[in-house]
Amino acid sequence: MPDAPGDLAPTASSHLDHDSLRVLGDALARLDAGFAALPPAPPAAQDAAAADVLAEVADRLRDNFPYFHPLYAGQMLKPPHPVARAAYALAMWVNPNNHALDGGRASSAMEKEAVSQLAAMFGWREHLGHLAGGGTMANLEALWVAGLERGGAVLASELAHYTHARVCGVLGLPFEPVPADDRGRMDPGALEARLARGGVGTVVATVGVTANGAVDPLDRILALRERHGFRVHVDAAYGGYFTLARDLGPGARRAFDALHGADSIVVDPHKHGLQPYGCGCVLFRDPSVGRHYRHDSPYTYFTSGDLHLGEISLECSRPGAAAVALWATQRLLPPVPGGAFARGLESGRKAALELHRRLAADPRFLPAFEPELDIVVWAVRGAAASDCSRLARATFEAAARRDLHLALAAIPARFLGLERAGIAADASAVTCLRSVLMKPEHLDWLDGICGRLSAAADEALAG
Repeated sequence: MPDAPGDLAPTASSHLDHDSLRVLGDALARLDAGFAALPPAPPAAQDAAAADVLAEVADRLRDNFPYFHPLYAGQMLKPPHPVARAAYALAMWVNPNNHALDGGRASSAMEKEAVSQLAAMFGWREHLGHLAGGGTMANLEALWVAGLERGGAVLASELAHYTHARVCGVLGLPFEPVPADDRGRMDPGALEARLARGGVGTVVATVGVTANGAVDPLDRILALRERHGFRVHVDAAYGGYFTLARDLGPGARRAFDALHGADSIVVDPHKHGLQPYGCGCVLFRDPSVGRHYRHDSPYTYFTSGDLHLGEISLECSRPGAAAVALWATQRLLPPVPGGAFARGLESGRKAALELHRRLAADPRFLPAFEPELDIVVWAVRGAAASDCSRLARATFEAAARRDLHLALAAIPARFLGLERAGIAADASAVTCLRSVLMKPEHLDWLDGICGRLSAAADEALAG
């Protein structure tokens, strides 16, 4: 039998937040008081076995990487802010559904307010938008509207997220990849050559490529739109919030400053926005695209003439708790330049730049290009590309044994300049180590991260 919850009280060395449970209890009492006028209807009694079941759940959940800890520096996993976690839990006592106002009156209003803040972050006062289950669903809606508005082929960088090709297959739209340059960004010259052949309806610009954090040159893509007349969708699922950062390089800064000119934007609050999964957001610059969603549902929309979010969403039932959590987080940490939230983004970027600098100075490693956001990619030097891949995997495993959790990514060999480094290019791609330094704490933990990485690399190279 697992230890009873009371036997495992938090200690001074606890890694998980316990204080928000007290705050949540106070907020729950306040919520309960709002329904005091109702006739008594006591809540269902707790099953006596619930504590044992929850203890078993806790034991099962231990079989996870420590995503919350700064030594987890692998995939795009960032812990929700305590206020987001608590607000989500608080909303679950009501369990609102943000499909129609009948199912989520307060949470629908909070969603509209929170989404308006995101639109303002990109320079839009007028917009149409809503939350979605994640970036995939949000991108699907954006490309669905794009297909109805323009038709034609959809182009995206060869390094764009694989779901764009998959979504186009679902929608029946032709999809074509565009070559990337040696820094992982869509090549404007290759794009222009393809546009000259005609038949293009939409170009997807990625602001924060999943594999390496590269930022497509949105300003140059928009300039091509003026000559060729296509729709521009921006997949900013990962990188969108960096529009608030003040420490970007000039190329990335130009791209972010051009975001207001896009036709649609997707951003994922469940990445840098400190939200629980799943919380994506799709935004349209032209509110009139809402006509594509128009439908009638006699059993859903009958208590209000106001806009129901289900009228501008392909999804029907959607968790109102996600909107409540996002609203609460943005109330505490407004997404504005110079604010505490923006400074957290800048801290992660500083950590990435410093890690890249240290890797470049270490003869055991070969970093790819300098990070544009907070993702660092590097190879472990070997005699040939295949050796680099083998050593990366060995270092990855050795680092995990030291509680440093990184990620692996297959990177085109040309990103690494193998010939200049004296490495035989016996493969077109190299398995590299990849680190997403998206926690503000990563900057303070760099010495510990680098120390463990160094020991892991020594073990891999010795083996």
